[in-house]
Amino acid sequence: MASTVPERASRPSRGEELVLEVESLAHGGRGVARVDGYVVFVSGGLPGDRVRARLVRAKRDFAEARAVDLVSPGADRVPDVCLHDGEPCPGASWQGLPYERQLAEKARQVEEALRRLGGLGDFDLEPIEPAVAQWRYRNKLEYSFGQRDGELACGFHRQGSWAEVVDADDCHLASERNNTARNEVRAWARRSGIPAYDRREQAGVLRNLVIRDGVRTGQVQTRLVTSPAGFARPPVDLHTVVEGPGGGTAGPTGVLGEEFLEEELGGLRFRISHTAFFQTNTAMAERLYGIARDFAQVSGRERVFDLFCGIGTIALVLAQGAGEIWGVESVPEAVADAEHNAARNEISNARFLTADVRLGVRPLLAEAGRPDVVVVDPPRAGLSKKIVRRVIECEPRRIVYVSCNPTTLAPNAAQLAAAGYRLRRVKPVDMFPQTPHVECVALLEKG
Repeated sequence: MASTVPERASRPSRGEELVLEVESLAHGGRGVARVDGYVVFVSGGLPGDRVRARLVRAKRDFAEARAVDLVSPGADRVPDVCLHDGEPCPGASWQGLPYERQLAEKARQVEEALRRLGGLGDFDLEPIEPAVAQWRYRNKLEYSFGQRDGELACGFHRQGSWAEVVDADDCHLASERNNTARNEVRAWARRSGIPAYDRREQAGVLRNLVIRDGVRTGQVQTRLVTSPAGFARPPVDLHTVVEGPGGGTAGPTGVLGEEFLEEELGGLRFRISHTAFFQTNTAMAERLYGIARDFAQVSGRERVFDLFCGIGTIALVLAQGAGEIWGVESVPEAVADAEHNAARNEISNARFLTADVRLGVRPLLAEAGRPDVVVVDPPRAGLSKKIVRRVIECEPRRIVYVSCNPTTLAPNAAQLAAAGYRLRRVKPVDMFPQTPHVECVALLEKG
């Protein structure tokens, strides 16, 4: 199909700086501006802002840009709360939006994704569930090490840069315990003279620091990721050594202290290993899983399959009202946590299997029989077409889809609708205030 954007000799090019008026927000949270009808997606721009932006990519139909200066703020902008080295926190890109506006934008994006991308209608979009706390809600953050003005920094990569690290002293997304732990590790590293790892030079030691805290237990788990090196024992629980130039936190872990963190949720106590997934907002995870339980409509007799079950959070919340629960998860450590958590909470009607969901559903059907309810909580990429087919083969009466990305929920829900399921209810949940991310729970029923 031919482009609808007219050819213009003055079309902006990569590297050019423009002064733009941001009109609205696109999926993913970027601002939308136009230059003579040519669309420019602007990172760091909010509706009403007038910004100076540098183009980082220019295509035939649109461009992508990064705001480098706020010429004048929009009328609704509120002052930034979380700043690092005088710059807005890269993890709180929507903090300039009033909170009620954040909620309205997230609800709108969920509805637009389902209707426009999924072609779905006639469903009940319930009011978005607001966050319990707008700040200090994250129970896990990952920090990077770098050098700034000759001194070791520990914080976040500057927006759009993998080379520069902005030092953090008090991140308002993190708890006070989390901030204290980070600052202690940085102070130890500075005293010990341990340098940050430089990916371009492939030299240095310190790479990342992962800190997770139990909001309700008061426990803290820290994990230091380094290149191979000898140094005095750090003030952390875990130490991971990573070889080679790549980033990330995967690698062999030497346990120096407590390998597991414990947290309480929904009246249950969970053990979380350092590699296992756990929702980063404990209070809102409790709300999210409560909504999933309500949508599942368990009454004490149902057989439930929980696919992508992780450490068993949703499964064990549902087990208290279901007949039996079967969880499937590909990470062995998470399955071990799930089994431990079931025993710890004296839940006897839950079983967990280590398997790839694509391959594990058919054997589970053969062993357990057909489920009444299937719960799925996939990663951001959503369900593959093969996994959707496996869910359909289960022939459950109800499917409860917990989604962290409405743009992948939409096509998955459309595939299920084509197989005879009807999208009944969708409830957006604000797990991550000050960011464009939104979770939601969807209920699909057969027939």
